[in-house]
Amino acid sequence: MGPATSLQAEPRPAPQPAASWTAVASVGIGAFALVTSEFLPVGLLPQIAQDLGVSPGQAGLLVTLPGIVAAVMAPFTLAFAGTLDRRHLLCVLLAMLAAANLTVAFATSLPLVLAGRILLGIAIGGFWTIGGSLGPRLRPGSEGAKATSLIFSGVSVGTVAGVPVGTLVGGMLGWRMAFGAATAVALLVVAVLMAALPPLKPTQAQGLGDVGSVLKVRKVQVGLFAILLIFVGQFGSYTYITPYLLQHAGIGAAAISAILFGYGAAGFAGNLLAGWAAARSVKWTLVATAALMGVPIALMLAAGSQAGLVVPLLMLWGLGFGMLPIALQSWLFSATPDKLEAVSAVFVSSAQAAIGAGALAGGLLVDRFGLHSAMGMGAIATLITAVVITAWRGR
Repeated sequence: MGPATSLQAEPRPAPQPAASWTAVASVGIGAFALVTSEFLPVGLLPQIAQDLGVSPGQAGLLVTLPGIVAAVMAPFTLAFAGTLDRRHLLCVLLAMLAAANLTVAFATSLPLVLAGRILLGIAIGGFWTIGGSLGPRLRPGSEGAKATSLIFSGVSVGTVAGVPVGTLVGGMLGWRMAFGAATAVALLVVAVLMAALPPLKPTQAQGLGDVGSVLKVRKVQVGLFAILLIFVGQFGSYTYITPYLLQHAGIGAAAISAILFGYGAAGFAGNLLAGWAAARSVKWTLVATAALMGVPIALMLAAGSQAGLVVPLLMLWGLGFGMLPIALQSWLFSATPDKLEAVSAVFVSSAQAAIGAGALAGGLLVDRFGLHSAMGMGAIATLITAVVITAWRGR
């Protein structure tokens, strides 16, 4: 008997009152810590590659591997979560995040670094499956979408503050100190979650069988196709944005942190914009998101070494990327509103697989054809996404 079946035999607990907005924000802070750790290597890729004696494409495995592991772990989270209190589960997952960052900080070889990133992938897959679906649970009714937006704002804040600050710390003190600081942040977040979140016993009987059922929904299938395309495009190109700016846009190393900060700030604005736009049209919000990502990447290639054009286009790209999680999550939640954890598992699994595949494909292209090829792949994949969603005629 599977986890979902055994849960169905038990009476569903009485609904609990709405949690405080502080509790919702604490989950968003957990998202911030995860995003910062997952994409911290992006701004430090040249340093890491040089220190470990590997190529930039091989160093890109630091982004690829967590995505692959998270993709596998997301659906299995439902299998082992069972009746566990979601608050305790989130704290365990973020403690794993701290252990992952500490492992990377002290690693002396690529295999040890990758071992830490595998541990990170487990934490990512579990956290987003549970935490990504908590918005409607913590603030039921009409405030559920706002709560989801607040949780996912942690993605944008991580991009705005976490990754650029990590890049700055890495530039000043070395990439190992950047991962050491990320370890301390993760431990702090565990304390915040324990203090702010109420007990969260599962209220829905969901297991691996529910993952299969949501995959049969046509709108979910279209969403998965869009996720695979757009995330492969995004991370096939963004993973290598630092060497691209250095080598092809003629931008000095001292300016990279500020530019990545601007990208993240644009992403935060995109997060707010997507919350407003998705309430009006989920479909056209997703179309606009893909277009705001694909068109600037293509124009950046055309701009060549003209930094005065490349940087503003990168900001538009950041705006589109900030809209991405809200647009995609809104699309999937609207398809199966009664199975939020299951559809979150589907979202996390497909998105993380695409992140890993994108970073891997980008690395192979970079090593074989150069940085321009990875950027070209990003432009093509995201623009195809816009076309696919525009053509959708379902409800």
